[in-house]
Amino acid sequence: MAAPDRNAPSIYDCAVDVDLLTGMRLAKIAIERGELVVIPTDTVYGVGANAFDASAVAALLAAKGRGRQSPPPVLIPSVKTLPGLATDVPPVAHLLAEAFWPGALTMILKSQPSLAWDLGETRGTVALRVPNHSIALALLEETGPLAVSSANLTGEPAATNCQQAADYLGKSVAAYLDAGASPMGEASTILDLTALSATNDDPANVGKLRIVRQGAISADRIAAVVGNLLEVPAVG
Repeated sequence: MAAPDRNAPSIYDCAVDVDLLTGMRLAKIAIERGELVVIPTDTVYGVGANAFDASAVAALLAAKGRGRQSPPPVLIPSVKTLPGLATDVPPVAHLLAEAFWPGALTMILKSQPSLAWDLGETRGTVALRVPNHSIALALLEETGPLAVSSANLTGEPAATNCQQAADYLGKSVAAYLDAGASPMGEASTILDLTALSATNDDPANVGKLRIVRQGAISADRIAAVVGNLLEVPAVG
């Protein structure tokens, strides 16, 4: 019998009860220690770290080969967490959350200035999402907000299964939670809401919502919720 490979990543099959319990416990411990974990989401697999641990976030960016100019989004367990992390939240953000959370929409909002975190060069903003995946949500309930980016090396396709993530990130990750193929297999749509003001009641002075990255949620679905607040990209 071959000896176990001590350099192999620690992958836990979430379809097996013992592996699920062990993996979730070790993932929580890893987050508390400032280590990285890979988790399944409804879109693609993500590599996560404690959002309030600057060293852990720096390790996440380093594992991906990414600099501070590309700060990771933050996954949260429910919309109830939003007011604690974002300020000056426009009413349309709540409409979007009602329509698409949990789900594949990431919203860029103004960050609460009092928060003691360092996600990179955010320019006072934070990108938030509630994922629609039971395992991700269960871990978030245990750990609180996690800085999570797609589990791949910068420039490579996003991982849509756990083995792909392990091939990319290897031993830089303390624990991998394997829940099979990603349900969507496509990254979230990122929508920038920072041009809007929560207190501006003059429609003539209200900015537009801008799609920063087109993903699983189409512009048409967003426009059905926000109407003409969505910026229409220039043609040509």
